[in-house]
Amino acid sequence: MSLQIEFEQGRRALIVRLKGELDHHTADMVKARMEEAIAKEDTQHVILSLKDLSFMDSSGLGVILGRYKQITGKGGKMVVCDMTPAVYRLFELSGLFKIVSIQDNEKSAVSSLEVAL
Repeated sequence: MSLQIEFEQGRRALIVRLKGELDHHTADMVKARMEEAIAKEDTQHVILSLKDLSFMDSSGLGVILGRYKQITGKGGKMVVCDMTPAVYRLFELSGLFKIVSIQDNEKSAVSSLEVAL
């Protein structure tokens, strides 16, 4: 299965929705498209919705960590939401919970950033 990526730009917040598998086959594409979207728009924050992400490996964690560093380097925040149990477990094992904010859904992610879309 491949990966689909959808962007929704709001006021200073970019919602990124991933659908499919984020692994070593798709990681470079996701990295490039997210970097471009963050740089192109006046993006201060990123909301990463993983509701339809069926699989993720360590390559995906690397992409997320890299974009986290990119957005926090601009003074922004990253919030991850709508995680499947398997992806949640991967975040837990990797320790990403210690640095990335987790919310149940997009609405609570937007509220946590206090930005209007």
